[in-house]
Amino acid sequence: MFRSRAKEEKAPADKAQVTDSKQTRDPQAPKGRPTPKRNEAQSQRRSVASTPTNRKDAAKRQREERRVAMERQRQALASGDERYLPARDKGPVRRFVRDWVDSRFNVAEFFLPLAVVILVLSVLPFNAVKSIALLLWLVVIVLILVDAVVAIFRLRKRLAEKFPGQDTKGAVFYGFARSLQMRRLRLPKPQVKRGERP
Repeated sequence: MFRSRAKEEKAPADKAQVTDSKQTRDPQAPKGRPTPKRNEAQSQRRSVASTPTNRKDAAKRQREERRVAMERQRQALASGDERYLPARDKGPVRRFVRDWVDSRFNVAEFFLPLAVVILVLSVLPFNAVKSIALLLWLVVIVLILVDAVVAIFRLRKRLAEKFPGQDTKGAVFYGFARSLQMRRLRLPKPQVKRGERP
């Protein structure tokens, strides 16, 4: 007798719970998260709408993004804009090395014009001129090596003074490689004049 009453009382409560869960949620009730602002919601809808639906569109979009990034990087290399430079050229250490190399005369940057002159001299049919051209080759190579060794030691010293305790790994080789290029062909473009102290 008592058991049947308890079952009858529990049954309506269970039915009430089931019917409550099936009801639609009150729009005025809190959702557990803040409602997004209109501009946020619109930007989310735009990003979903602009997402490519197939592989061809995705590849096309990726190519376009790569082209824009490369153009931005090319302009940064010309202007020296630090934000869009390639990773190998970024940072205060690399910038200092570039400025230090660009502020001095490097023998190696004159190698190409000197090589053309020496080649022209070595083609001439005179033996005396050919021997002078050979001697010039040796002189130019020795001058480049001496200048490079002096520059490496000076650059190491300046880096130790300017950036004590910082990681300057690869900076000296970066400076040496830059010193081998002609000034007008260097990228990023030189930002300092010759003789100007960086």
